[in-house]
Amino acid sequence: MELTVYEISIPAQYALHQNYPNPFNPITSLRYDLPKDDLVNITIYDMMGRIVKTLVNSSQTAGYKSIQWSATNDRNEPVSAGLYLYVIQAGEFRQTKKMVLLK
Repeated sequence: MELTVYEISIPAQYALHQNYPNPFNPITSLRYDLPKDDLVNITIYDMMGRIVKTLVNSSQTAGYKSIQWSATNDRNEPVSAGLYLYVIQAGEFRQTKKMVLLK
């Protein structure tokens, strides 16, 4: 009997990657890395600092993660073209990046 061992890859550190595509219309993907299980919050803000959309607000397992944003707000209404910030908070880790929605 042969034993097969599968290695599960876990990131070494927290990371928030640049969205792709960027600029985008109408959908973009946000990738992030979690080195351990943690409470994760990913929020999109407009340039006035107002919350546009909360994409993630839950406990998640460690690993390489991805989520899509379809350029809508928390009421599922389409948002205007422009520059947006996306912020991840996981444990003590916090990072912000910019993305551009073209119409």
